[in-house]
Amino acid sequence: MKKNYHLIILLLLVLSCISESLNDMDTIEVKGSIEGLRKGTLYLQKIQDSILIDLDSIVLKGSPDFSLKAKINSPEIFYLYLDKKDGDTLNDRIRFFGEKGTVEINTLLKTYESSAEILGSENHILLKEYLTFIRKFDQENLKLVKVYFNELRENNVSEKLDSIQKKMDNLLLRRYLFTLNFASTNSNREIAPYLLLTEVNDTSIKLLDSVMVKLSPEIKLSKYGKDLKVLIDRRKKEESSPSN
Repeated sequence: MKKNYHLIILLLLVLSCISESLNDMDTIEVKGSIEGLRKGTLYLQKIQDSILIDLDSIVLKGSPDFSLKAKINSPEIFYLYLDKKDGDTLNDRIRFFGEKGTVEINTLLKTYESSAEILGSENHILLKEYLTFIRKFDQENLKLVKVYFNELRENNVSEKLDSIQKKMDNLLLRRYLFTLNFASTNSNREIAPYLLLTEVNDTSIKLLDSVMVKLSPEIKLSKYGKDLKVLIDRRKKEESSPSN
């Protein structure tokens, strides 16, 4: 009887460990520190059905450290929103690619968004790398836009305006091709379908499909993988419609 009792206790301990392990696999913990913060409310948010929703929150008083948790099925974009109760929401929301497990975010109160250092997410590292290149495209495009409107204001000949427009179109094409190539290169990560959905969703079905087929089975079953399939199927249906 005593031997059976020990076996039952051991079995319960094993089941408890398995349960805790499964719970950890379905949870994201976002922890870190906001240097300089004395008082405020911090929210962990994500977009669900086109609406930004709160997943967890914590009121900070005196300590800059925080810990927030939420359920997660697959890596996706989250937001860390700080309400300082000052009526100013500018630069108070940090966007990051969250993953199961622990993501650490450390930042400064004065430069909340720009100073954020994010650890624990491979997808976020890739997103940061991608955005570094994209900013170069944006800066180059801004220069061309300024030149275009300067020429327009001075009523210059259309040939010159056409030349600038062609450069802008070519830059946009290069940006699209860079995004498609980046997604293709990282087809084993959730950032691949995310970029296709958010950056080049209006490109040709053929190009979207060319990357979609490279996604690993796991990525195809992720949140953004499923959303991408829905988008591609919808666009194929629209293009094959008799009215088109």
